Amino acid sequence: MKSYSEILKDQNTLGKGYKKQSPETLSAFLHLHQAAMAPGEVDLKTKEMIALGIGIAARCDGCIAAHVYAALKAGASKQELVEVINVAVLMGGGPSFTYGTQALGAIEEFEAANA
Repeated sequence: MKSYSEILKDQNTLGKGYKKQSPETLSAFLHLHQAAMAPGEVDLKTKEMIALGIGIAARCDGCIAAHVYAALKAGASKQELVEVINVAVLMGGGPSFTYGTQALGAIEEFEAANA
């Protein structure tokens, strides 16, 4: 079974390596991330839940790890995230069901680590 805490850790390590090779691109992406996730009419928790749904539909393990972690940190409940999974499955079909169940595993993994 995948470990989403390990995926998140690995992605952070890989990101540091990428920063050395392409600092301007990573800096631009991080500025975009900060701008997109800045609280406005939509709060951070909701934005993280939207990003999680897209990550599930796009079948992106790194996205699932990062956005489950961030959504929980922003105050999302397990039930809210299950509803996000439900919408992602609706929009993405069978492959999203597979990644949605893995996202549920990531939720439970990060909740257990923070308990």
